[in-house]
Amino acid sequence: MYLLGYDIGTSSVKAALVNAATGECVASAFYPETEAPIKSLKSGWAEQDPGTWWNFVKEVTKLVLSESKVNSKDIKAIGFSYQMHGLVCVDERFNLLRDSIIWCDSRGVPYGEKAFKELGAENCLGHLLNSPGNFTAAKLQWVKENEPDIFSRICKVMLPADYVAWKMTGRLVTTPEGLSEYMLWDFKENGPAKFLMDYYGYDPGILPEVVPTFSNQGELTAEAAAELGLAEGTPITYRAGDQPNNALSLNVFNPGEVASTAGTSGVVYGINGTVDYDPRSRVNNFAHVNHSERQTRIGVMTCINGTGILNSWCKRNIAPQGCSYPEMNELAAQAPVGSAGVSILPFGNGAERVLENRETGCSFHGINFNIHNRTHMLRAAQEGIVFSFMYGMEIMEGIGMQINKIHAGNANMFLSPVFRDTLASVSGATIDLFDTDGAVGAAKGAGMGAGIYKDNNEAFASLVKLGEVHPAADRTPYLEAYARWKECLSKVLN
Repeated sequence: MYLLGYDIGTSSVKAALVNAATGECVASAFYPETEAPIKSLKSGWAEQDPGTWWNFVKEVTKLVLSESKVNSKDIKAIGFSYQMHGLVCVDERFNLLRDSIIWCDSRGVPYGEKAFKELGAENCLGHLLNSPGNFTAAKLQWVKENEPDIFSRICKVMLPADYVAWKMTGRLVTTPEGLSEYMLWDFKENGPAKFLMDYYGYDPGILPEVVPTFSNQGELTAEAAAELGLAEGTPITYRAGDQPNNALSLNVFNPGEVASTAGTSGVVYGINGTVDYDPRSRVNNFAHVNHSERQTRIGVMTCINGTGILNSWCKRNIAPQGCSYPEMNELAAQAPVGSAGVSILPFGNGAERVLENRETGCSFHGINFNIHNRTHMLRAAQEGIVFSFMYGMEIMEGIGMQINKIHAGNANMFLSPVFRDTLASVSGATIDLFDTDGAVGAAKGAGMGAGIYKDNNEAFASLVKLGEVHPAADRTPYLEAYARWKECLSKVLN
């Protein structure tokens, strides 16, 4: 008996096939091998063609089936993780009306800020736990005002996994967690946020049906099964945005537990057991995968858009030609803690929530041409990303989160000793590194949704901890470097 998980990311679609009995990942793959393109017709814009996601899903399914030799009839459930906040619009025949406006697109900012001002902070924060910000509902308002012909033809809107799951099953659904990504989940009313829908002038009928995160959300049609090489009738039993799913993948379900990831974007995501929010709405609050009317589980998230993209920019433009990421990490480690006074603000990939949706751009500070070289630049970039994490974590702590231990997958920037040592030392938290990823988590989430696992502890009993990273015995150099970084940020913001 097997479980199939998909992670619909910005750069690729990943798939993992998990043995339900042992929890072992028997096959995994991603497609395409090169990063999927992002269309950016104007500064601050970011779009992708949802049709490519479906093509990628088909290709990656072939790869995992070929690698595993598993009979598709033995796959008992499917789960999804996906890039959050993407807006997909279809007409009454479910034809795509435009490319998806994805998570790192900034054009919704003024529409979210206007709603926050006119509806009132107390109203928005009390019901949504956030300002409407740059989330999916605000992106849709951009379409309404700037592409009225397209808006007039919209029958349904959906998130990335909602679209792919519809392609598989012909059933269009989303979850409370998904609607909280739109900024259309009302935590007081425990349902869609009618007051914001009314403000923007949206017909409630454009939203998908809302179903539990762990539930039968549709079954593969004969047509989709033939395209994918899977068995007709296989159920989809779980879906969640990539950051709530990353937390699930690391068995983070309860208040006080914290997960982090540092891929294309960088995230610290902790669970709060009470309904609370930052008065300035600088961190995000979503319904976690196990949130319900009876059990409050709020995912409090600080997200830095300019994380992996800064690291890859440094690889292309600062590191020696042909340098690999491990080699670049070794170069960064040659510079001292604090990068001899160089500070980098990593905010060059759209508006940042932690900066109250400002788009400041990335900036370098303190460079001395007589002292500094590429090793200082490479270390300062990684330190700057960590310090932006810490800046958000201080806000999270201000609303009651306690961050003493961080769960992370042993992947992406957590493979860098400079990155993880800096995060542990500046935060004072121990980092536990695990062998997992979003697609594996989605597969195990599917097992929970199908009733194959009775709870998360059974689903993640096989989760393997690879090691721990402890704060430095002397944290002073890290804290001094962070204080200097915050001074640079203050000057830029003011």
